[in-house]
Amino acid sequence: MFSRFDVSTRQILIGNLFLIGCCIFYIMWWILAFRPINPIKGTKSGWLLLPAFVLGVIAVIMIISSKSHNKLLFSNNIIIIGSIVVYVILAGITRIFMHRQITTELILIVGWLALMFKEMNTLYSLGHYSKMSMIVVLIICIVMCVASLICYIIYYDLDALKGYIDGMIPLIIVMVMMAFININTIIS
Repeated sequence: MFSRFDVSTRQILIGNLFLIGCCIFYIMWWILAFRPINPIKGTKSGWLLLPAFVLGVIAVIMIISSKSHNKLLFSNNIIIIGSIVVYVILAGITRIFMHRQITTELILIVGWLALMFKEMNTLYSLGHYSKMSMIVVLIICIVMCVASLICYIIYYDLDALKGYIDGMIPLIIVMVMMAFININTIIS
């Protein structure tokens, strides 16, 4: 299916599919473990986190190990340093000013955005995106990251049903973006 692409592009496309798979297993777990009525806790639903974790790790490894062949728009070191700074600032703001306990989801939100910057930077360097189209996609990713952050911040203030729905929104956002990037890269 991806045979017409170079190795790095294939790594990104396949990595995106693995990340979609990760989100599917995570959502299946969420649907069972956090449903408002009669949630299924423990290993009866928790086993779904194992394939989610494995697929997520494989996706990240594939995407971050993809190599650029030409000049990047910005250094990958900037992405790493920037994501650490953004995480520390968001953790401080959400904890101190919004009294939100810090959970793994904040790392996942910031990590996903950093992954998108790395991915789009590589796809740009490989000639799949122009500078302008890459910037547009990254702006969309930032907006989706802000939406996920809002879900993260308000989660504990919602009733069970609204919290149940709220918790799935960031995962759906990731799946939609990964599918969009794959489709857009394939047809470009």
